[in-house]
Amino acid sequence: MSLLILAAATTIAIDYRDGASWLCRPGRQDICSGDIASTIVSSEGAMRSAAVPKAAARDVDCFYVYPTVSLDPGDNSDLHPDAQERDMTQAQLAPFRGVCRTFAPIYRQVTLTALRKALGGKPAAGDFALAYADVRSAWRDYIAHDNGGRPFVLIGHSQGSAMLQRLVVDEIDGKPIQRRMLSAILPGRSIAVPRGKDVGGDFKAVPLCRSATQTGCVVTWASYRDTATLPAKALFGRVAGPDMVAGCTNPARLAGGPAPLDPVLGSPWWVGGIAQYVQPKAGWSVAGKAVPTRFVKMPGLLTGECVARDGASFLAVHFVPGDAQPLADTVAGTAAIGDLAYPDWGFHVVDIAIVQGDLIRLVAHQRVAYRARNPKTWR
Repeated sequence: MSLLILAAATTIAIDYRDGASWLCRPGRQDICSGDIASTIVSSEGAMRSAAVPKAAARDVDCFYVYPTVSLDPGDNSDLHPDAQERDMTQAQLAPFRGVCRTFAPIYRQVTLTALRKALGGKPAAGDFALAYADVRSAWRDYIAHDNGGRPFVLIGHSQGSAMLQRLVVDEIDGKPIQRRMLSAILPGRSIAVPRGKDVGGDFKAVPLCRSATQTGCVVTWASYRDTATLPAKALFGRVAGPDMVAGCTNPARLAGGPAPLDPVLGSPWWVGGIAQYVQPKAGWSVAGKAVPTRFVKMPGLLTGECVARDGASFLAVHFVPGDAQPLADTVAGTAAIGDLAYPDWGFHVVDIAIVQGDLIRLVAHQRVAYRARNPKTWR
């Protein structure tokens, strides 16, 4: 691609009336309506098929922004999503289709190429303003043409969470539309709140979610292994200011305390956050027996609790692989995540995966709570 074309690409507004500008939209065949079959693997290694979620709830929308995944050579991605954007969107958003209509706009995100430059000590690259302008344009188009007054959920991760955090500030926080927001699910991004409080930092009126029936709130966390000591340069779980802390809400127990997590695990992962994009070439297996699906559920594998230590607030994840160790290490262990080799990142690349089952149930509970409080306006 020539420099002239690249320059032009950064100034052209995306037409979000064009279905090609969306990875997922309701009412069509796309990656969010494709195969998301999963296999349940017990701690002893026994396998059975899990029910595949169908597009059931038509009265709630999920608006999703994918994390930093593009390997495009430029500092901002182009408008032609590759396997990285498609696979991550399918992994993080498609399982929600049983509780909401799925919307995922394409946007010109700051690429992993640019991120690696910055982490390598070079000047920061990439135009975050361009990326946000795309997300805001997609949101405004969705609200104007597709939402129809429905309650909605925002779902992001990492750069996607950063985009949605700014969107909440600009478009939702303290405004009438906040009443229709079930929750903003923003992991992998530090949301500041005053110490000992749930609201008043980055958001003026949007509090942390503390129960499954609360709506108009934010669910946010950064995940690290419970046995790890967070290094001084840990990328997540800390915010500036002596009276501020990073909000942490455990999707499995919003009120606080330890709880079993309900992971929905699968590829792709980004080893160590920046090192390598990986997919299992031969598929998952347990003790030499092939797992027939891309997605894997492992009840009893993980527990988690929001903790405050090492000058940070984060979801401490305890790993209990049982007898299914080979598979567990492949999908959620150090071999896949690289959190011991890259302690600054922790479990960042699987922030959503390790609690995805919990998040899906949360949206279902919030839908019921919203309907009970708004019987006359329910669509």
